[in-house]
Order: sequence, then structure tokens, then C-alpha cells
Amino acid sequence: MSWIFVLIAGAFEIGCTFCMAKARQSSGTEMNYWYVLFAVCLMTSMFMLDRALKTIPIGTAYAVWTGIGAVGTVIVGILFFKEPSSFLRILFIVTLISSVIGLKFVSH
Repeated sequence: MSWIFVLIAGAFEIGCTFCMAKARQSSGTEMNYWYVLFAVCLMTSMFMLDRALKTIPIGTAYAVWTGIGAVGTVIVGILFFKEPSSFLRILFIVTLISSVIGLKFVSH
């Protein structure tokens, strides 16, 4: 169950960065809504990460959590914010995903 908590925490971490980027693109009341959603995503991500740390070593959980956040944020940037998607960028994202999966298999 702890690994599911890490996955959920990582998904909400992606939500944090998405909301932050949308808030920067908007103004007024809409911007405030995006910042409120950012705060909700941040609190949920931290709560889920804390739940995962009850059984997963902190170094492993943090590395997987940040890996999910980094990979997801790059993908969101490419899909929603027109960021570049070069061959090398995709190659290193695949390398990062492989590393995160490897950490899961070698941890207790």
C-alpha cells in the first residue's frame, strides 16, 4: 500500500507544478483559484508521502516521489505548455523512469 501512496503523492506533485504554471499564465480571480488548487495538491502530496514513509525508507521514497514529479512535469510541459521534446530530452526521461523503477525493485 505504501507504494500506492508514493504514486499518489507523485501525481499530486505533478498537479502542483501544473497549477503553478497555469497561475503564472492567468490573472485576477482565476490566478487565485489556481494557487488554491496548488496548495491543495501540495498538501495532499505531502500527506501521501508521509504515509508512504511509514514503511519505505526515506531516501527511496523521496527519490521515487521526485522522479515521478520530474517526469510528469516534463510530460505536462510538453503536452500543455509547448515545451520542446527533443530526442535527448526523451532519452533522459526514459533513463529517469528506469531508475525509479529500479529503486522500487531493490528496496525492501
